[in-house]
Amino acid sequence: MASAHSIPSIEERFEFTSGAKRNLIIGGAIGAALVVVGIYLAAQPGGHHEAEAAHGAVNAITGHAAAASHEAAGHAVEEHHVSWLTRIWANIWVNAVYFTGISVVGMFFISYNYLAQAGWSAVFKRVPEAMPAFLPITGVIMLLVFIFGGHDLFHWTHSEVYEVGGPEYDEVLAGKHGYLNTPFFVGRLIFYFVAWYFMWRKIRQFSLEEDQIGGTELYDKSIRLGTAFLVIFGVTSSTSAWDFVMSIDPHWFSTMFGWYTLASWHVAGLAVITLTVVMLRERGYLKAVNSSHLRDLGKFVFAFSIFWTYVWFAQFLLIYYANQPEEIIYFIERFRGHGSIFKAPFFITLFLNFFLPFLVLMTRDSKFTHSILKVACWSVIIGHYMDFYTNIMPGSAGDTAGFGPLEWGFFLVFICGFVWSMATQLEKANLIPKHHPMLEESLHHDIA
Repeated sequence: MASAHSIPSIEERFEFTSGAKRNLIIGGAIGAALVVVGIYLAAQPGGHHEAEAAHGAVNAITGHAAAASHEAAGHAVEEHHVSWLTRIWANIWVNAVYFTGISVVGMFFISYNYLAQAGWSAVFKRVPEAMPAFLPITGVIMLLVFIFGGHDLFHWTHSEVYEVGGPEYDEVLAGKHGYLNTPFFVGRLIFYFVAWYFMWRKIRQFSLEEDQIGGTELYDKSIRLGTAFLVIFGVTSSTSAWDFVMSIDPHWFSTMFGWYTLASWHVAGLAVITLTVVMLRERGYLKAVNSSHLRDLGKFVFAFSIFWTYVWFAQFLLIYYANQPEEIIYFIERFRGHGSIFKAPFFITLFLNFFLPFLVLMTRDSKFTHSILKVACWSVIIGHYMDFYTNIMPGSAGDTAGFGPLEWGFFLVFICGFVWSMATQLEKANLIPKHHPMLEESLHHDIA
């Protein structure tokens, strides 16, 4: 049904103002200050008391408490240094993995819209198109963290676990050594980012050229490239989830984990797209985006919040019902392990990622109301950060983990960097793709 309202001008240029840059710099500086405060607190002798208590309890159970106490006295300073340094590496890894997913979902979104030859999203296409520009940043960060801190985060990087007959020999990890080894892991990591980024660069090039020359040739090329990306991402989204997250707990496995991680990345990316569109409209941009576009974006966030919950519950229920020790340890560690550090984040994640967005986006009108969309999107963005936190931190930082200035500081630094990257890309081209073949359909999008 065609809309009767007048169509605003499609000539819009986003301006990344000095005020916006200043605010992001201030936000990043506050984040960096919180990181410094967090490091100071974590480095204090009292900041490691939970880990020492847990360590002593384990030693008491095994009957070696006395010997361990002498060893701990000799190595307390070294162990304490390693503990807070591991927590830093783990926090950087959590944020890098999370924002990698949000970034690549921008390419995922425009690719499946190209494949479906969808017209409704053409008017705000430049928003998801700007998101993958952050991939080189997170890719370099993850490579450096693995090189310098991978030994602290990934148990399978320790050579002694593969020495047959040695005291640290691990039969399970030895069986996975063909896949979980440093050269192959680094090769896969580089491949993911190179493939994702350069496919995005090409589709971005087609989009910008289309603004100049029009026609359907570049659109057809974009469909083919987007389809190829979906095939590659269909595989690499799962393998990267195994590498970046599941291999931190190398004895645990779940055949649903690839889908689970993709669902988490996807709904967080959709929340970023929706929130960005809403905030641009509030600043006078994207006048051609109407309530029907917003309602469809709200439906996406609503639907995939439910889908993530479905995958989460299906994975949990199967493991709970089977009650296999090698599987249930993953959830026991988050419910009762490490001094119950992760119990609160675990349940807060469910509330922020399902209950709150489900309740606030349930009604029809809420899906295009700016204030409600912003609440739902921020809930999803923060909730899925905490989802990755509870997935990664127990196996990497363990008892040394926490949730304080260090965690929020790193999150703030990363989100300010991501917004800066997006804003820089949005500034480079007209906000609305002027010669997109489906633009006319998008401008008249009306589902009322």
